[in-house]
Amino acid sequence: MLATKEATQTIDHKPHAAFFRQSGWLMVANIAGGLMTLAVHPLNKKIADSEYSAFVVLLMVVACLPTMPFQSVFAQQAAQKLALGQGRQISGMVRLGWLWTFIVWAIGAVLVFLFRDQIGRNWHLPSVAGLLVTLPMILFSIWMPMFAGVLQGRQDFFWLGWSQIIGGVGRFAIAAALVLAFRAGAAGLMTGAMLGVAMSAAIGIWRTRDLWSVKPEPFDGLGLLRQVMPLLLGFAAFQFMFASDTMFTMAYFSADEMKPYAAAGTMARGLLWIVLPLATVMFPKIVHSHAKSEKNNLFGIVVLGTAILGFCGMVGLTVAGPLAVRIIYTSRDVAGTMALIPWYTGAMIPLAMSNVMVNDLLARSKFQVVPFMIILAVGYGLTMPFMLSHFHRLQVPLQTLAFFNLLLFGVCALFTWGKFAKK
Repeated sequence: MLATKEATQTIDHKPHAAFFRQSGWLMVANIAGGLMTLAVHPLNKKIADSEYSAFVVLLMVVACLPTMPFQSVFAQQAAQKLALGQGRQISGMVRLGWLWTFIVWAIGAVLVFLFRDQIGRNWHLPSVAGLLVTLPMILFSIWMPMFAGVLQGRQDFFWLGWSQIIGGVGRFAIAAALVLAFRAGAAGLMTGAMLGVAMSAAIGIWRTRDLWSVKPEPFDGLGLLRQVMPLLLGFAAFQFMFASDTMFTMAYFSADEMKPYAAAGTMARGLLWIVLPLATVMFPKIVHSHAKSEKNNLFGIVVLGTAILGFCGMVGLTVAGPLAVRIIYTSRDVAGTMALIPWYTGAMIPLAMSNVMVNDLLARSKFQVVPFMIILAVGYGLTMPFMLSHFHRLQVPLQTLAFFNLLLFGVCALFTWGKFAKK
């Protein structure tokens, strides 16, 4: 039981002091890693607009993959097993997840490679080199949240934060070297992103080796599947609504038209760097409390903090946005980007609030909300191409996104505070 003893030592049992310290550190790490990630985007001045648009689309392909659920599932399972003194079962889960994610990725990678030219034409990619670099990035983007989830579940937020910082620094340094020294386009930017994610994954793998390297104990696979499927489906629906709009929009607008959209999306999603750490710290603590039938009142603090920080971030981006666009992009991009910023930020705020409620509901195994989230995600996926095919304006996908995010907020509120809260 040495591994379990060591694992539990990272958990701080002074909840409010620990929460503010840990969430503060993750905010610093998120902002630092996010700024390093954002620092990649000014390199667009050194490449063609079509290359930059292709880079953003390929990033959104990775972002749209259901990798967020992996972190949530492994965080929930690690927190629960450690709370119940069943740390060795984590080893079997990690090894099983490691094997099957590689098998599924390998099958998908072969299919993408075979149809690479057709995919490149459909997405208006200037070359398929960036697409091919995206394939290993997808694998590392699956493994990274798995092991980050174990770090999160054992509440090792110190190294969870450093993995984000180091990954962001590596992404920027490598991308800058490839673009400035070798004039690489989307492929160079994606190579930097891929190696940055690989660094983050390597830190998670190394820091959790005491859990996955021990001899595993048997666990109830069917029972585990019943527990994790709602988590996978719920967080996958959330991630789809968070990241898929750029992929939809790219099919209806040229690469040059997409640049202000990509710029506005990059800056608006940056709001979540500030607020997501609150839910990240809250999730394993609520799982831990729920597993041990203890009371936990962090949810109210996180909801209020997310609302205040999100609103302040939206105001700050509206005021300082023109200057940021000039620094990151060019002065000719200011008007087009700022015309989209209010819609993008307006869509992100209810999504950030929904994220807190989803984390709370699923951490307490309140899975009744999941079917409604799936229905909303399917409705969103069907509505977006319909709206884009009938209204050729860049505001339309953002208006659609904002509408469905408000619906998601309403559904989560009903299950958190409304008529379904006690069912």
